[in-house]
Amino acid sequence: MFASLRRPDVLITTLAAAGIFMVTMGPRQALGLFIAPIDADTGVGIATLSLALAIGQFAWGAVQPLVGAVADRFGPRAVLIGGLFVLAAGCALTPLMTSGLGLIVCFGLLTAIGSGAGSFSVLIGAAAQRLPLEARGPASGVINAGGSFGQFVFAPILQKLIQTVGWMGSLWALAVMTLAALPLVGKLTQGQQAPVRHAGEEQGLMQAVRSAMRDRSYLLLHAGFFTCGFHVAFLVTHLPGEVNLCGLPASVASWSLAIIGLANIFGSLYAGSCVARYRSKYVLAAMYASRALLIGAYLLAPRTDLTFYLFAAGLGFTWLATVPPTAAIVGKLFGVRYLATLFGLTLLSHQIGAFFGAWLGGLAISRFGDYGWMWYADMVLAALAALVNLPIREAPVVRQAAVA
Repeated sequence: MFASLRRPDVLITTLAAAGIFMVTMGPRQALGLFIAPIDADTGVGIATLSLALAIGQFAWGAVQPLVGAVADRFGPRAVLIGGLFVLAAGCALTPLMTSGLGLIVCFGLLTAIGSGAGSFSVLIGAAAQRLPLEARGPASGVINAGGSFGQFVFAPILQKLIQTVGWMGSLWALAVMTLAALPLVGKLTQGQQAPVRHAGEEQGLMQAVRSAMRDRSYLLLHAGFFTCGFHVAFLVTHLPGEVNLCGLPASVASWSLAIIGLANIFGSLYAGSCVARYRSKYVLAAMYASRALLIGAYLLAPRTDLTFYLFAAGLGFTWLATVPPTAAIVGKLFGVRYLATLFGLTLLSHQIGAFFGAWLGGLAISRFGDYGWMWYADMVLAALAALVNLPIREAPVVRQAAVA
């Protein structure tokens, strides 16, 4: 199913994009590991740190359509380079902040904006413009798996660094590792042909956006992706706190996050292959429904190391594997000319959900002392997300391929 990626130019483009996503997305999924040590040193409070990460979740989404539009108009090279520098700056400046506002600006905004500029919307937009049609589905799975592999790699590394050199030294090390990804931008963008133009795609950017926002299927896709963001942000922000409430060591949280990333590598690759075989809306509905079942099983299970690892593996399979089929639907509905912008708007919906997932989790633990109501909200939203994807208008895969 990945035979279309064997051409050297296609493989280099795909792996370079996956490598950038590994650095911009992987550490971001492990920022929850810093909450307890930062709170212990600064005393700003878990609620304030949760708000900082929640604002970061929203900022990461809000920047998506903006950087997507810039990349669509001027190319992705400057966007990606600028994003890596901003992300590195956010990591390097956070240890110098001692107030809640300073942490919100650096730990929340700068890291989120930098990461967002090097996110899937820009990367898949850059790759899709330069890949043959048959390679786009598998390539989207590989690129998305890069972010999951980054989570698998960075979660245990950052936990070990926090234990050995402290949270400040860990963030400074992360800033250096971020800049090490700069050569991959050249591999992704150098010597590439001009973006491919397709019939019916020469409308202006604003006209394309207006047309999309009037499309019922596009709005339903946004509603489902909102729930995905709620799940992901709640867990990456508060899973360490849930582990601590259960009286388990911090290593269980870091390894659970790593397992989520590892499982999502396979989930993303599988999702990329499913895009070429099934209607993407059915793939999304199955993923969201499985999350409701997994959360229910977790709530009934004893709180042990093994429970967290199994829960992480099951949930991780669909973690960010929703991205390839979601991007595929956007591409089928509107083409790839403005894919970075239109998928960026979809990611904004994802991150609005992420804001509420991270923020409400902090409020729940502060007020009730546990995350019980958040788990129930997760289950209900997952079930609703599965349902809203079913009415999406999507041509059968075989007919779509024939028309293309």
